[in-house]
Amino acid sequence: MPTPPPAFDKDEVIIKNRLRPKDAATLVLVKREKDGPRILMGQRHGNMAFMANKYVFPGGRVDPGDQRIALGGDLRPHVAERLTKGASASRARGLALAAIRETFEEAGILLGERAEKLPRTRAPAWQKFFEHGVAPRLDTMEFIARAITPPNRTRRFDARFFMADASAIAHTLDTAENDELLTPHWLTLREARELDLPSITRTVLDEAEGRLSDGPDGSRPVPFFRFHRGKSEMDFL
Repeated sequence: MPTPPPAFDKDEVIIKNRLRPKDAATLVLVKREKDGPRILMGQRHGNMAFMANKYVFPGGRVDPGDQRIALGGDLRPHVAERLTKGASASRARGLALAAIRETFEEAGILLGERAEKLPRTRAPAWQKFFEHGVAPRLDTMEFIARAITPPNRTRRFDARFFMADASAIAHTLDTAENDELLTPHWLTLREARELDLPSITRTVLDEAEGRLSDGPDGSRPVPFFRFHRGKSEMDFL
């Protein structure tokens, strides 16, 4: 069953900041090994204003160009149904594509399939993505969680967490050109839990483990973590 809401620090319930959260997307990539599943994670640089030095999954803000990419196929019906609660169909696609783009930018991993015909785009990140002859694929992704940053933070995100199997990786670069995530690592669940993780990352890690145990039938509800009237709460999508 889904885990309870993560515990937040006491000062997080003090509403000082009414910043509107920005759309963000994160990808939990899973590699199945003989010793159990491994999760892709990396450490953020110490000079970052948001979650400095924390270990996280690849992810970041949605860019306008993410909604303009025509390739990628369709989200699976149960994924689209939950992802479009509070979002249009094009916005839902943009969120999923943002998770793929951010994983490419931060970890040098391209999720998708080889393709001969690729679209033209003005988005620099997607131009670099397509240079490798890969088209993204949305039907390989599960939507596993949503979380909104508490209202008193200097950075606020409405983050959707996706999950995909490493078998959907079409290409991996030798090095990733990024200034946010340090060298990514494939970690066992135990190794990941021993790291300095944000509370929501730890909670999503638990959710990912639960889904690995349940199997990919799409019946597991999607937890939605947010603050309401100064208290953390969890709904389901």
